[in-house]
Amino acid sequence: MRILHTSDWHLGQSFYGKSRAPEHRAFLNWLLEQIPLQQIDAVIVAGDIFDTSAPPSYARELYNHFVVNMQQYHCQLFVLGGNHDSVAMLSESQELLACIGTQVVPSVQTDISKQVFALYDADGQIGAVLGAVPYLRPRELITSEAGEDGSRKQRKLGEAIKAHYEAIFAAARALTDAPVPVILTGHLTTVGASSSESVRDIYIGTLDAFNAHAFPQADYIALGHIHRAQKVAKSEHIRYSGSPICLSFDELSSPKQVLIAEFDPHGLTQVTELAVPTFQPLVSLNGDLETIATQIDAIPLPDNGTVWLSVTVESQEYLSDLQSRVQALVEGRPFEVLQLKRLRQQSQMMTATAQETLSELSVEDVFARRVALAQFDSPAEQLRLERMKQMYQAVVAQVQQQDETPRQQEAVEHDGERSL
Repeated sequence: MRILHTSDWHLGQSFYGKSRAPEHRAFLNWLLEQIPLQQIDAVIVAGDIFDTSAPPSYARELYNHFVVNMQQYHCQLFVLGGNHDSVAMLSESQELLACIGTQVVPSVQTDISKQVFALYDADGQIGAVLGAVPYLRPRELITSEAGEDGSRKQRKLGEAIKAHYEAIFAAARALTDAPVPVILTGHLTTVGASSSESVRDIYIGTLDAFNAHAFPQADYIALGHIHRAQKVAKSEHIRYSGSPICLSFDELSSPKQVLIAEFDPHGLTQVTELAVPTFQPLVSLNGDLETIATQIDAIPLPDNGTVWLSVTVESQEYLSDLQSRVQALVEGRPFEVLQLKRLRQQSQMMTATAQETLSELSVEDVFARRVALAQFDSPAEQLRLERMKQMYQAVVAQVQQQDETPRQQEAVEHDGERSL
């Protein structure tokens, strides 16, 4: 059997005011093409189909068209709810889509058998079984008790997640007498996973991350939520597929892919990383204005459309016209600056030498070094800085005055004692 594992589509995302609809449409069309080319028997989408719980109509349309177009390939489709997805919205069409071979699991089901499915190979035989686990909400697994501290809640939730996975795994094993591989899914953070700035810190209630060693001994575990594709706990069979398009500029260093897991009757035989084409070029630039100008000249021109840029300017100078200067560098070219940041150089950062201690610094020194970490580029920000300085000086003066009062009182009492 050949299973295609993908996740974190985030249909409907607005990216610095830009729609990702053309990219998502191109990706879904490409994904459909891979099903016959790669001889895929089933597709697993491990959560976050949509970017918000109330996605725009075009995002729903893309999703619906993909589900319908899947039917021509007689390929099973499994859709798991993620933390961004609306349980109510995914549930609306759950029964209807089941009639055309698409199984949707929006949330934990009361009847655990509704989270367990048989996967059929090209000959119509059961080639594997799937334990479909969506994003887990604490209220679906545990009830809070009065007087519980944070550590107790965390431990209780971790135990509940482990118990849920074990129950799903047992139900999957019991689905058939044939010794076939067992596949599990999940939409959560695991210990050691490397995230990006576009990943919201959902975790699960008070649980920072689930220990991957607590997963049952499944043949393959298809995970979602983390946008960087990666193995978990150095295990070939526990994988995040990652998002198919870059959802933030800091994901540019992470290759975008879907995963193809191959199985024989004895278990997992191979995992292939299938690269997703780039449908919208994104480039991140960093340096002073001269360096950035050189970097812009080196960007390959797209065949059509525009290249979206993130520009970080490193400068210690106050540049009131920074935006217009950067805009002039891309004028007349198919480039668009979506993100512009200014970064002060390390020399202005609040650092201390090995010989310097806090006791050697005055309160004015500490304040000045902290201010140097912030950016006050615009005239309005400069006025704000002046107000902050005045307020700080007033607070210091007040504290010093309060500190002097007890000393003066003590001196008066001491002089009185001497006179007596």
